Amino acid sequence: VQLQASGGGLVQAGGSLRLSCAASGRSFRSYAMGWFRQAPGKERELVAAIASGFGTYYADSVKGRFTIFRDNAKNTLYLQMNSLKPEDTAVYYCAGQYGDYYTRPNSYNYWGQGTLVTVSS
Repeated sequence: VQLQASGGGLVQAGGSLRLSCAASGRSFRSYAMGWFRQAPGKERELVAAIASGFGTYYADSVKGRFTIFRDNAKNTLYLQMNSLKPEDTAVYYCAGQYGDYYTRPNSYNYWGQGTLVTVSS
């Protein structure tokens, strides 16, 4: 599967953004998907993930503010980000895996290019 992320930009603290990740291929619904982010000088971290069936995961830092969801008919993954904070500033990546170890960061083997999210204070 090939992935292309979009939707990043500059937003003020407290604002919202929605990231999208368009996937190619006909098996998108069989893939667990995740959103990662990497801030300058920090390691990449798994922010949110969604199983191919049921199940979602959120990092503690984004619980209650971010929502991951997918539209299998459109082969698209989304990340709705609300109440953004300056510490959410990072390059965000979407990723996929053919399987359902969606909470395991090392299980993802398909990656899109990043999209930059900048939250100003």
